[in-house]
Amino acid sequence: MKFITEDDLRDLYKKEPFTNYELEAGARLTPGARQFLMDKGINMFETDSGSKGKNSDVKPVEPVVPENKCRNKRLYSRMKSIEALFFLTEEELLSRDVCLAQSVINLSKQFTGIKNAIRNKAPVENLYCNECTGINNSNFSEDLDDCFEISEFHVQLEKGREIVVLHRLRCELNELRDIVPELYERSENESGQCEDIVAKLNQIVNSLSQLICSAFGGKKCQRQN
Repeated sequence: MKFITEDDLRDLYKKEPFTNYELEAGARLTPGARQFLMDKGINMFETDSGSKGKNSDVKPVEPVVPENKCRNKRLYSRMKSIEALFFLTEEELLSRDVCLAQSVINLSKQFTGIKNAIRNKAPVENLYCNECTGINNSNFSEDLDDCFEISEFHVQLEKGREIVVLHRLRCELNELRDIVPELYERSENESGQCEDIVAKLNQIVNSLSQLICSAFGGKKCQRQN
């Protein structure tokens, strides 16, 4: 079996650019060669090995969507869903606690910035860390788990509804953060972007934990060490 490499295609393209490429019977493209054709927008056709002569059947090969594009689309769609949950949370909190709602709006803007940065491959600034007993600048970007377990008891409190809607949003963000490494696990070249996304999501999650603590216990930190 003959393998066509990316270098083979590059040399061929340098001699004379082409928009269609016919893969001869029995030949196979290496992953790099296939990616080269996709990047150049070149249509690929494969000769049917069962046919002979001038009337050989030439079949178009279905284009393979690059893995990173599938990943980014899945991640972007998930983030749009959580962005909508941010909006619902803001709308509900506005009628209950304006200051709390404004804090969530600020976090929502940061989340939207992360979503857009993934598509545009642009950097996102760190959130400001409002330090407390359990959260500070040194661990703000880490996964710190929930400050305390939310139970039916908290629903009965004066700020029970606020605590629950914030916790629901935090749970969705935690789930998103946990699947990001899975989406990036095969891409060594983008490991830095993966780590940055996770760190920025942790900052939002930890900020939500502080808001939940404030709704439960006022100015006193409720984090369980």
